[in-house]
Amino acid sequence: MPQTSPLSVSDAALPTAPSRRWWTLSVVALAQLMVVLDSTVVNIALPSAQADLGFSNGERQWIVTAYSLAFGSLLLLGGRLSDLIGRKKTFIIGLIGFAVASAIGGAAGSFGILVGARALQGAFGALLAPTALAVLTTTFTIPKERARAFGVFGAIAGAGGAIGLLLGGYLTEYFDWRWNLYTNVFIAIVAVVGAAVFVSNAKRAGPRPKLDIPGTALVSGALFGLVYGFSNAETDGWDSPLTWGMLTAAGLLLIAFVLWQRRARHPLLPLSIVLDRNRGAAYISVLIAGAGMFGIFLFVTYYLQTSQHYTPIQTGLSFLPMIGMLVLAAQLSTNLFVPRFGPKVMVPFGMSLAAIGMVYLTHLGLDSTYAADILPPLMILGFGMGSIMPASIQTATLGVNGHFAGVASAMVNTSQQVGGSIGTALLNTLAATAATDYVASHLPASAAVAAEAAVHSYATAYWWGAGFFAFGAVLAALLFRRLGNGISLANPHATTPVWDADERESATIR
Repeated sequence: MPQTSPLSVSDAALPTAPSRRWWTLSVVALAQLMVVLDSTVVNIALPSAQADLGFSNGERQWIVTAYSLAFGSLLLLGGRLSDLIGRKKTFIIGLIGFAVASAIGGAAGSFGILVGARALQGAFGALLAPTALAVLTTTFTIPKERARAFGVFGAIAGAGGAIGLLLGGYLTEYFDWRWNLYTNVFIAIVAVVGAAVFVSNAKRAGPRPKLDIPGTALVSGALFGLVYGFSNAETDGWDSPLTWGMLTAAGLLLIAFVLWQRRARHPLLPLSIVLDRNRGAAYISVLIAGAGMFGIFLFVTYYLQTSQHYTPIQTGLSFLPMIGMLVLAAQLSTNLFVPRFGPKVMVPFGMSLAAIGMVYLTHLGLDSTYAADILPPLMILGFGMGSIMPASIQTATLGVNGHFAGVASAMVNTSQQVGGSIGTALLNTLAATAATDYVASHLPASAAVAAEAAVHSYATAYWWGAGFFAFGAVLAALLFRRLGNGISLANPHATTPVWDADERESATIR
């Protein structure tokens, strides 16, 4: 028997799944929902918060950016800490910290305190999100049950943004913007109690490895520069020296990180995790889906509220059918289609559906109706995302040794966060340019021309979003290997993954 590294596929044969694991799934799903919600729920509350605290339009972006910067730059560190100090302990610390930060933000009496609280939320979210996925990865080891669990998790990851819009609209309209933050406290209390009772802590065999401090500093700096660069491009434009300075610095730090990981004794992110062909394809798919999803929520929300004059809560309700289709597709794909076809079929299928939905959205106009013009593409997009996310997330953590489950899970969140930053900045820039060009070619400017220009700019963003998904479909079809989900067609109840010969070789370091 040849010797293998800690990333050998032989580690996939884990102990029998613990009892009460479905309660563990409920706790993990609750924590994941809280983190995903917070990336969008505050957006709806921003106008009310601005009127209450009196900050300027230029300062407004930092309420969102502070969270995304801390969250995006600390994800890999958070995932590795969960590997080092234990899943259960890290999970509970993340929940308590997130709740405290939310309470501070809800009670904020000034702009500075609110920004600081949002940054603190992002930091504890970076600890919580990868740990939640790692708990799921190490709890569900029987492929059939694993598929169901990841179906639920994938549905929440994909639908959380839309749920955030609905919840944010309701709380802002009928209560107060501060309740968008206070709500996290109650969710966290329930999750902490559940974690204390139901989440188990796997025992570590052998000596405890050390934290890779140089690697942590390099990758945290790289991710900070990446997220900040794209956020700055959204506000200051692509011709800003700060935008390109940050993106260039991020690229250099990322190269330095990769070089360091090749020689580090206790690497933060063993390169074999991302170089495995199936996992690499899964991370890229999550990144592309993240870019497309943020585009959907951003521009459809703007269209509904500014062009169709929907209230915040009406906007949130408009996304409910999309959420329903996403949940339905997630359950069908993980229980029926992924075990039969694998991610090589399901991810390109979902990407193609999402591209079709995006193209459908390009036909929206000022006189469009919800039932005929808005509902169908949202349902198509929901089914597409429900086919992409569970298969990708499940594949991204398959075959990884339990000692590295946290950092492998963090890569999923990192991919989605970076994808969202890229998609928001790029699509927003393209849409703004399209609107400016439209007005310039339809002089004299008027309110009617401005309204048409806005719709035209959204259509431009949808076309580019469709291009993202089409590119993702081709890439996923080429990169994923057959049966990369690790479930045998002949024996779907098998407790060890089934790999092609090439997959086995790529997952093993000799």
